Amino acid sequence: MMRFILVGILVVMAAGVGWLTFDWYRKTNSSEAYGAPFTLVDQKGAEISEAAFRGHPSAVFFGFTHCPEVCPTTLVEMDSWLKKLGDEGRDVRAYFVSIDPERDTPETMNTYVGNVSDRITGITGDPEKVAAMAKAFGIYARKVPLDGGDYTMDHTASVLLLNREGGFFGTIAYGEDPDTALAKLKRLIAEG
Repeated sequence: MMRFILVGILVVMAAGVGWLTFDWYRKTNSSEAYGAPFTLVDQKGAEISEAAFRGHPSAVFFGFTHCPEVCPTTLVEMDSWLKKLGDEGRDVRAYFVSIDPERDTPETMNTYVGNVSDRITGITGDPEKVAAMAKAFGIYARKVPLDGGDYTMDHTASVLLLNREGGFFGTIAYGEDPDTALAKLKRLIAEG
């Protein structure tokens, strides 16, 4: 009798694990849009919304212009990936979303992003709306006070890859091998 109970418990547990795995896969490979609706401004001051992430594959990075290393490095890498993809990557859109909109005005973003690439669009806006967008996209961002009244930002350092429907497709980690990053972008172009 105890053996049947134990087998029954194992079957229920296996079914539960199977369902959780399926649910995770469905959510992460869904064609549904990732994040939540937003309305912010681009680096030129024009309104931009989640619709910008539809109709083409997208690479989205959240950072800030006063970032000492991670953000400028990632933007240069994104530009390099797009150049290496050449014609194959012509439909890929890249975005740099500021998590520090208090300092990152559209003008600041235009100068910062414009110095790196004409293929990357800067996004900023109302601090509360930016925070809501970052949270909806699963981005960690926190203001860290520095001596003298200044501050820096801790934040997620991965590039989000979104498919043509704006759904989550994967990530490129900070410092990831360039060949691996390119392979992920090629897969996004082919499958996303």
